[in-house]
Amino acid sequence: MSKDAELVKKLKDATLKDIAFSELLSVYQERLYWHIRKIVTTHENADDVLQNTFIRIYKSIHNFQEKSSLHTWMYRIAYNESIRFLEKNNRKSYENIDDVSSTHLEVLFEDEYFDGDEIQKKLNTIIDGFTEKQKRVFQMKYFDDLSFRQIAEVLKSSESTLKSTYYTAVKIIEEKIFL
Repeated sequence: MSKDAELVKKLKDATLKDIAFSELLSVYQERLYWHIRKIVTTHENADDVLQNTFIRIYKSIHNFQEKSSLHTWMYRIAYNESIRFLEKNNRKSYENIDDVSSTHLEVLFEDEYFDGDEIQKKLNTIIDGFTEKQKRVFQMKYFDDLSFRQIAEVLKSSESTLKSTYYTAVKIIEEKIFL
């Protein structure tokens, strides 16, 4: 039995759930934080979404059917919580999509926890110009090192479509990064 399978078994056992949940936090908290942070941008927002993600995981672990890996299932929850957060908080009205992108980048670059150099800022600017789908696929593949199969499970899309999306994003970055 794999380590994740053992952990799921403990999480579904009412007498072991709290201890197992502490173990789950120690293993996955940082990875999920960075996955969320790439979507919601700031440290404070990422902390809020991470907390909501783990609450949802805790409350719904009994619904986990183990059709995907625990890791993939939690990434899907984190992704959905991040999107919910953005939808709730982005109800501000903007003149156009450029205003949204520039506001997003200003928040990122002003964040006290952002310590990127000029290349990182340029990469973030390029990524911010992607479509939402390109952005999410690129971030999950490049930064989170998820397989295309895992990304397909999280985004509920085909692997071939995601590969095409990813490699298009890579080509755009290669063309723009040193301009």
